Amino acid sequence: MATQAQIAKSKKEPKFSSRKINRCFKCGRHRGYMRDFGVCRICFREMVPEGIIPGVKKSSW
Repeated sequence: MATQAQIAKSKKEPKFSSRKINRCFKCGRHRGYMRDFGVCRICFREMVPEGIIPGVKKSSW
């Protein structure tokens, strides 16, 4: 989990666009970030079965 300082730092506009850090809005994690949904892979897995993310269904075969 990211610290409050890291989350605040990533919200500021960087000097160069390549320095932008995408973070999960729920937990602040920067690794495993999914751009389409704005969350990390861990939060994504928690939110899909609950139906919070529309249009996504857990696959089973």
